[in-house]
Amino acid sequence: MIRHTTFLLVLTLTIATCCSAADSKKTTASSDTSIKPGVRSPITFSTSPEVSDNAQLKMRMHAAETPPPFSIGMEKFDIIVPKKYKKGDPHGLFIWISPSNAPSLSPEWEAVLADKKLIFVGAHNSGNNREVFARMRMAVDANDNLRNLYDIDDQRVYVSGFSGGARVASMLGVTYAEMFTGTIAFMGVNFYTDIVTLDKTEVFEARYIPHDEILGLAKTDCRYVLVTGEKDFNLKNTSAVFENGFKKEGFKSVELMNIPAQGHQPPKAEWLIKALDYLDAGKATKK
Repeated sequence: MIRHTTFLLVLTLTIATCCSAADSKKTTASSDTSIKPGVRSPITFSTSPEVSDNAQLKMRMHAAETPPPFSIGMEKFDIIVPKKYKKGDPHGLFIWISPSNAPSLSPEWEAVLADKKLIFVGAHNSGNNREVFARMRMAVDANDNLRNLYDIDDQRVYVSGFSGGARVASMLGVTYAEMFTGTIAFMGVNFYTDIVTLDKTEVFEARYIPHDEILGLAKTDCRYVLVTGEKDFNLKNTSAVFENGFKKEGFKSVELMNIPAQGHQPPKAEWLIKALDYLDAGKATKK
C-alpha cells in the first residue's frame, strides 16, 4: 500500500467557540467604478472580516502553523455581475479559486453563471504557487465584502475551483460551512481523514482537521459536488474521497460526477450546469 505524504495541518489548538459570518464585524468593500454588468471588471477590497483572521484560520483548520502576514488591500480580483442584475433581485455568488495566477473561465462557463443569476468573483495571484492560508482568505474576504456590495441570496453562495484550486475550495466548503452553502470541486479534492482508495492500494493523508461544530453544520446544511473524469489522474483520489470520505462520514448531500472520456481539464459547460443544478436543489428543500 502506497502512502501519499502530503502536508498535514497538525491539531494543536482548540478553541471552544466559533464565530459565524452573521456575527462578524461589518466590512467595507472598495470597487472599481468601471464595473459594468455583463463585463469582466477589476475589483478590490479594503478590509477583512474577523472570520478570516489568524485565530479563526487556525481554529477552523486546527493548524499549528501561524498564517503569514496578509493584507486584502494588496490583492486584486475579477468580478462579473450578470447583465440583468438589479438591486432588489438577489443573486448568488460563485467564488472561483484557480490553480493558476489568473481567475480565468471559458466564455461558455461565464454564460452559464449569468443565466443562473450568479455573480462571479476570482482572485489574481491565488494559484497553486500561493500558500493555502492566503488563498482561503481571499475567498472568504470576497464572500464577506460582496454581501455588502450586492443583494446576495444567502442560500446560493458557492465556492469552486479546478485542480489545486478545487482542493482549496473543498476545504473552505467544510471549514467555513456557515459562509458557503455549496461547493463544486473540479478534478481535485481534499478531506480531513486519511482516505483509502477503493482498490485499497493507496492512502491519501488528511489535509486539515475541521472544528467539530462547523463540521456538523457542513454535514447537514451544505451541498457538495465532486467532478472527475474517466481519464483524470485524480479519478482514484476523488472517487475514494466521495465513498470513504464524504459518504462514510455522514454528509447529507454530496454528488460524484464521473465524466466519460474526460481528462484533467475543466469540462464542458453542461457539467457546470449539472453541478449547479445539484447545489440549487438544496434551496428548494429549505424553508
